[in-house]
Amino acid sequence: MNFKKYIKAVGTGPKGNRELEENEVIDALTSILDNTVTQSQIGAFLIGWRTKLETNDELIAAVKALKKYIKHKKIENSLELGYSFDGRTNNPFLFPLYENILKEFFEKNKDIKELNLVISGDFLQPAKNGITSKDIFNSLDLKQYIYFFDRVEYLKELSDLTALRHELGLRTVFNTVEKLLNPGLSEYGVTTAFHKPYVKKYLSMFKDYYKEVLVVKASEGSPEVFKDGKYWKEVNGEIEEVAFCLKDFGISYDKTYENITLEEALKIVKNPDEEILKLAKFNIALYLVFAQRVDSLEEAWKRLN
Repeated sequence: MNFKKYIKAVGTGPKGNRELEENEVIDALTSILDNTVTQSQIGAFLIGWRTKLETNDELIAAVKALKKYIKHKKIENSLELGYSFDGRTNNPFLFPLYENILKEFFEKNKDIKELNLVISGDFLQPAKNGITSKDIFNSLDLKQYIYFFDRVEYLKELSDLTALRHELGLRTVFNTVEKLLNPGLSEYGVTTAFHKPYVKKYLSMFKDYYKEVLVVKASEGSPEVFKDGKYWKEVNGEIEEVAFCLKDFGISYDKTYENITLEEALKIVKNPDEEILKLAKFNIALYLVFAQRVDSLEEAWKRLN
């Protein structure tokens, strides 16, 4: 195997670059994850590939490569929430509030099939600084409906690249593909995109591994909604868009933070005010729709309240 040919394919420049074939992507990422090439070669390849811009087919192949390494543990009746691994700075995490909301919801709505939520996390990855889902889970005791998968355990080969990724200090292909790798073998998956071109990328990358994948316009690379937005899903080969407005559900949350600390984030979810609780309930309403537990946001919201 000559890894240099992959560096040349993505790092020669606009006139010399070419798209990698599926087997080449898998071979290149296998060499990286198996640590059979040098750190310098890995860095050169990742930077060149990101600068060239990965194609949808290359991203699909990258997911296939990572899938070979994942240690799965099935969580029945679950939806995976695809959080970014590069930290949160402007908002608290809402998921610590979901456990009690779901517990109360299913006690009152026994006609609806239960739903578990799966979240993955790891050490902070570039390119942002901030708190991570792993920081939150290590600080709280969540026992029901919320399942955390630590990438150190289910995909150590990728976790072990953390130091190199910080040394590069840039987003790489891993930022794009790592959020929704389904270690819990969930039926449904939801991730987030802010720009519509990424919607098609995410749906094409992940749809083969779930009954259905959805993409929501949300905040800071996580499927947690803090303001008006929309979500997308594929229906009969076409991307369908559904918009929502928080005021329609009596929510007027408008807080933002600057470099929120772990202590601040924990304080908010340990002593939530009415507006943050309503916001958390709205996100649960979205997930109930995404996992086909209810027919509409309006039905979900009515049942939650």
